[in-house]
Amino acid sequence: MRADRLLALLMYLQNRGRTTSDRLARELEVSQRTILRDLYALRVAGFPVYTERGPAGGIYVHEEFRMRLTDLTHEELAALFTLGVPAQLADLGLSAEAKGALLKLAASQPGSRNTVDREVRRRIYLDPEPWNKQRESHPTLSTLRQALWNDVWVRAVLLRVGLFRTEHEMAPLGLVAKGRSWYVIWHGRDLGIRVDRASVVLEAELLEERFDRPEDFDIVEFWSTWAPAYQAAAVAYPVSARLRPSAIEKLQEQFVTQLPMDEPVEDNGEWVRVALRFESLNQAREMFLVLGNAAQVIEPEALRLSIEDYARQTMQLYASS
Repeated sequence: MRADRLLALLMYLQNRGRTTSDRLARELEVSQRTILRDLYALRVAGFPVYTERGPAGGIYVHEEFRMRLTDLTHEELAALFTLGVPAQLADLGLSAEAKGALLKLAASQPGSRNTVDREVRRRIYLDPEPWNKQRESHPTLSTLRQALWNDVWVRAVLLRVGLFRTEHEMAPLGLVAKGRSWYVIWHGRDLGIRVDRASVVLEAELLEERFDRPEDFDIVEFWSTWAPAYQAAAVAYPVSARLRPSAIEKLQEQFVTQLPMDEPVEDNGEWVRVALRFESLNQAREMFLVLGNAAQVIEPEALRLSIEDYARQTMQLYASS
């Protein structure tokens, strides 16, 4: 485990340049004391890792040091090809580029190592899509990625609450994959920095005008501050309900980590009582309509009446046709 961390530490220093022990600790999810011990271990092992004090200082590796691609073993290459192209890169429209990079990496290896892709394909397949899992649509994500890469403005149409649409000229500063959802960090002409789900950006048109990226913007630092604050401020919609076991399984499949659910309590032989917390009444109603007679809302009364109204409208529609 420590050997993997030392390698990750060395690669980070090589690719990112000068940094601080605090930043390294956050990136590798360990304490600063552990980082200092690892740096000492790298120096003892002969790696040119240096530390300088002062405003222009930091931790870095000597500029002449490079880890060569040919140092990768056959097993390490196989591990890379087993991972394949992550779904997030496919969302960004970069699956072909990622696959090309892996093939070039294999081709750079001596001897028979360049056959590793074919060997892995014959033996291992990772299917990244779980059964019956909802997935957000990101129709403009590739366009946002292009704007982000080139620092150009985007004319965008965003979907707001109540199906209300707004139009903005946005300067994308970053894209964050949070589980199965993408978020775009952006600022407007007369707006401060904002964050939206990429799925609400319904239309996006690249403009020719470039924007000046803030020199002090750090996506990791921004997200590590914004995300906890957003989660703490999110309004929960509590629901008490009776569910059949099949409904509990469907809820867990559809929402996995996004839907807090207290431990079910036995109601009778066929039902269990649970306490759920949705983001809104609309989200709760949509889910209970899908569950049909496998779920019964106990409270709040507003949700019960809303589901009853939707069911009555559906019955009238089918009766009239």
